[in-house]
Amino acid sequence: MCGIIGYIGNKNAVTVVLEGLKRLEYRGYDSAGVAFFSDKGIEVRRCKGKIRGLAAIVEAEKLSATTAIGHTRWATHGKPSEENAHPHRSGGIVVVHNGIIENYLVLKQMLSDRGHTFSSDTDTEVLCHLINDYACTMSTEDAVRAALKEVKGAYALAVINEKEPGKIIGVRKDSPLVVGLGDGESFIASDVPAFMHYSRDVIFLDEGEMVVLTNDGVVISTLEGEPVRKEVVSITWSPAMAEKGGYRHFMLKEIFEQPRAVEDTIRGRFSMETGEVSLDEFGLSREMLLPVKKIFIVACGTSWHAALAAKYMIEELARIPVEVDIASEFRHRRPLINNENLMVVITQSGETADTLAAQREAKRLGACMLSICNVVGSTSAREAAAVFYTHSGPEIGVASTKAFVAQFAAVYLLAIAFGQVKGLLDGERSRALLQDLLMLPGKIETVLSLDDTVKGIASEFSRARGFIYLGRGINFPMALEGALKLKEISYIHAEGYAAGEMKHGPIALIDEDLPVVILVAKDGLYEKMLTSIQEVKSRGGKVIAVASQACEDVCGISHRCILVPETNPYLLAILLVVPLQLLAYHIGVLRGCDVDQPRNLAKSVTVE
Repeated sequence: MCGIIGYIGNKNAVTVVLEGLKRLEYRGYDSAGVAFFSDKGIEVRRCKGKIRGLAAIVEAEKLSATTAIGHTRWATHGKPSEENAHPHRSGGIVVVHNGIIENYLVLKQMLSDRGHTFSSDTDTEVLCHLINDYACTMSTEDAVRAALKEVKGAYALAVINEKEPGKIIGVRKDSPLVVGLGDGESFIASDVPAFMHYSRDVIFLDEGEMVVLTNDGVVISTLEGEPVRKEVVSITWSPAMAEKGGYRHFMLKEIFEQPRAVEDTIRGRFSMETGEVSLDEFGLSREMLLPVKKIFIVACGTSWHAALAAKYMIEELARIPVEVDIASEFRHRRPLINNENLMVVITQSGETADTLAAQREAKRLGACMLSICNVVGSTSAREAAAVFYTHSGPEIGVASTKAFVAQFAAVYLLAIAFGQVKGLLDGERSRALLQDLLMLPGKIETVLSLDDTVKGIASEFSRARGFIYLGRGINFPMALEGALKLKEISYIHAEGYAAGEMKHGPIALIDEDLPVVILVAKDGLYEKMLTSIQEVKSRGGKVIAVASQACEDVCGISHRCILVPETNPYLLAILLVVPLQLLAYHIGVLRGCDVDQPRNLAKSVTVE
């Protein structure tokens, strides 16, 4: 949520910042603003709503500068408005901020007693006034350090001072901030895509680090003032990967990128000759895994559904007990986790606040830590003992699609690896499982070719008042994921259930106006799923069956039917979920929703 971009160099900094803000739109926001140095000092322009409103102001005034900072805000303290938009100003100090200042009310009262007056409802303006208080008697860097000693909460900051043109100060704690290095120019941003068109050489700031950008380059130190040497990381994915590429929306592009996302996630990480998954690719070793008596997996949202699927696979293939938690609940229930356990965190961004908090709590209690994430250099990756990067490329659409499929492929490999370590999977069985994985991208392509069929179903049901999604076994998390996608994208209320739970309450909702999406596999639960279909039909409900080709019989007893290719029961779950992504997308479009930036949602939830 929220986006920060700052620039110093020989280009028009206002234009560069605006371009960067546009590339951060996927994070979710409700207002935008820019601050820049001019002959008059620092000038600020802000507006409620989309960046195009801010761009219109900049264009009309033909604004230009060599140093600027900008921000997209997602409301936490105070409603969306121009007054609450960033940047905020106090005297000569101007600040943009991601995160939450938890003790802002105490600080605000203290500053009010000193004569400060406030023009917004935000916690950020309080921080700005606090820095300005110190900046009267010390350098900007020292003023920021002094102010932050009084602050409780999470922050990524970019600060400029009217007295020191050509300087930007950045600091981070529990909220991401990266530095970009160019030829005679420097960038600071909350995410790499903001400046990818100009630089792929980045420095990821760690907790409690400060960066000072000037025309001479960048200097990094701790909040105590100790100098820090940082590795420069070269980003391998290209800016073009973050563009729409002819698709109407990022979400649709990313759904159709899923075959490639799976290929990139699995490439080079196992040997078909031996059937072995490389533990080195997970940053793990046989010696680390053998003592593990229990696995904990934590995640949020869509990643939690990948975690639930992982439980089915790991317990069946490796016979190790797995406990899955929503990250926001984990650390508040005094978890029984210790050094005999492995904690796996699944996170697309590697910056999700609740997931990081759970990760740190498990680490404090002694658990070994594996992070499965997509963003190289993210906080989760840096703080974990072991990392598996999914390499699915940037995901711009707020509703996760290809990142979810890549996470699923990752935990599938992890389940096989554990099964091999525990001696439960021989070479023949392992090769069969891996061969199915190699064929998965092609089978996803086949499912994507059914897009017109799914679009027809979406047209029929786009005005439904609600949906129910049903699945059993590993397809239960897929039902949850399908329902979540529909809620996110179309604003239709949808619920996912384990099909066996239907008679324990949800069946009361079924009538002729309620579509029920049922996921069916030809497994030991097939007959029970047929019974669920009949129970819905007998109450007038319209069944949309999504099933494997071996379940062709379901088409004769369903209102609408989508058949996907056969594969093993684990990977079939992915083939069943792809039509649900398309269904949510097309219904959202038909209802006139902003499918890339759904209301009230943010791509990266970096505050609790």
